[in-house]
Amino acid sequence: MIRQKVQEEINDQIQAEFQSGWLYLQFSAWFEERNLDGFANWMKMQWQEEQNHGLKFYDHLLRRGGQVELQAIEKPTVSAESISEVFEKVLEHERYITKRIHSLYDLAKEEDDYPLQTLLHWFIDEQVEEEENAEAILEQLKMIGEDGSSLYLLDQELGQRGGQEQ
Repeated sequence: MIRQKVQEEINDQIQAEFQSGWLYLQFSAWFEERNLDGFANWMKMQWQEEQNHGLKFYDHLLRRGGQVELQAIEKPTVSAESISEVFEKVLEHERYITKRIHSLYDLAKEEDDYPLQTLLHWFIDEQVEEEENAEAILEQLKMIGEDGSSLYLLDQELGQRGGQEQ
């Protein structure tokens, strides 16, 4: 049986993952409103990934005899003046999630919860990738600026991102 403190923290992480997805879906709308369909697609794929991440924790908790307690998802607030500002917020958010994953890993070690540690190894690697992707897009935006044909090409490239099994 899973310990109560671990169960509570996993439930909090489920909420954080679903909240992340909600944020990315709102970012997708921000891009769609500006006719940047490739950027919007990238954000929708992030939304799907975050939902899958939440379900990984959900399934883990149930498989271990825990109780899932879904929490409220807050309305995301998205205000940005530029594409770069959106991706700065993405990077900031991913760093926040990384800290949450690291804290959860610390708890799993304290509680000698080896199954959770194993699951979290995957998430630790995933967060490296998430931050790396946001940083790469930010760097590309710095190189090309936010208008003109180069932005169009980046938008087209991001539109090629398809769904992934996570």
